[in-house]
Amino acid sequence: MMHSGRAAGAALKLILLALGGLLALLLAGWIAKNIGTGILAITWVLVGLWAVFAIFTFYFFRDPDPTVPIGANLVVSPAHGKVDVLDTINEPEFMGGECQRISVFLSVIDIHVQNAPVAGRVSFSKYTSGEFMSALKTESAAHNENCLIGFDSIETAGAKVGVRLIAGVLARRIVPFVAVGDFMKRGERISLIQFGSRTDIYLPKSAKIKIKMGDRVVGGETVIAVFE
Repeated sequence: MMHSGRAAGAALKLILLALGGLLALLLAGWIAKNIGTGILAITWVLVGLWAVFAIFTFYFFRDPDPTVPIGANLVVSPAHGKVDVLDTINEPEFMGGECQRISVFLSVIDIHVQNAPVAGRVSFSKYTSGEFMSALKTESAAHNENCLIGFDSIETAGAKVGVRLIAGVLARRIVPFVAVGDFMKRGERISLIQFGSRTDIYLPKSAKIKIKMGDRVVGGETVIAVFE
């Protein structure tokens, strides 16, 4: 599947950066041992902390292959997390007006790789800088740094689905894997948000929502809507 392993690569990069910092600190303590005996004395404590960080980072950046449902005109959740908003809003940039919104909150312990909600072409992508409010606040979608990716479905003529990736207090880096013009299969990996965040899904008013408030959804697997 496309982009498999990119989340693990991001985790490994962070772990190696942390290891580099630890080695630099230990080297400084060795060079200045007359004044850095305290650092050398806690060497194994530092190594233990790095090991804990490495294990947590690999856990956080886990990226299992989704079991993508088979069927026509399905929309799957692009994100792993909890549905905490179901409403109707105005989204002028890609949807061109009023549409349905499903908002999913991703906690620190959720998987943070996102998946294509439909099979189709990436026809829109826009990154917007902004604030870093807590992703627990639904208004973060309007104010926080975010990336809006738009899909034109190839299964349902004229159907569009927008996915807005929203940074949070800890999530300060959104990493899109796709670009305008790319064709995606339903459930393929499209992006990574590092640490707790939020994902909004925009659907035409004609789409029939299949989930409810409070549901936990699995990226690339849970059917959140259908086009009828």
